[in-house]
Amino acid sequence: MTAPDDVPPDAWKVHGERAIYENEWVTVGLADISQPSGERFEHHTVTLPEAAMTVVLDDAGRNVLLSWRHRFVPSLWNWELPGGLLDADETPAETAAREVEEETGYRPRSVEHLVTFEPMAGTVRSAHHVFLARGAERTAEPTERNEGTFRWVPLAEVPGLIAAGEVGNSGALVGLLHVLALSGPAAASRCAE
Repeated sequence: MTAPDDVPPDAWKVHGERAIYENEWVTVGLADISQPSGERFEHHTVTLPEAAMTVVLDDAGRNVLLSWRHRFVPSLWNWELPGGLLDADETPAETAAREVEEETGYRPRSVEHLVTFEPMAGTVRSAHHVFLARGAERTAEPTERNEGTFRWVPLAEVPGLIAAGEVGNSGALVGLLHVLALSGPAAASRCAE
């Protein structure tokens, strides 16, 4: 389904936006908006760089490459996918492949786009691009040293990790749930063939 050419009457209208703080990592703004009811006010916005992350399955499609790491802002230890911010000259797929290799030392055999989503669409702009790699080859030691400890985790254990609250990162949740729900064990089995 595509968006209509005309703005529907129930759309929020943006009359303008100004930055109140910005650097290379975050821009905080105020948008002058009107709601469908006609009420007009300033609404905070936050713009963050785009990110790409990858669900890396082993050659058999039975294990996924995850990092156990600490995120200090929410004080969270959790399992995450390899990923990072897009460089200015990169496509999301190039970032996804580069980040896998830098963080894990594995080179993906393939990289296919699964989904792009906005993690906090009500206030934050930060497109997250999620990819699937079917198979990976160990090529070197990781070059990024602050990304946690990576290990191959059985895909069958992932639902339990999610249920236990051990996957708290939105990109990891979306990617892993996508593979489990939409690609599922059948896709993992196809990987092994």
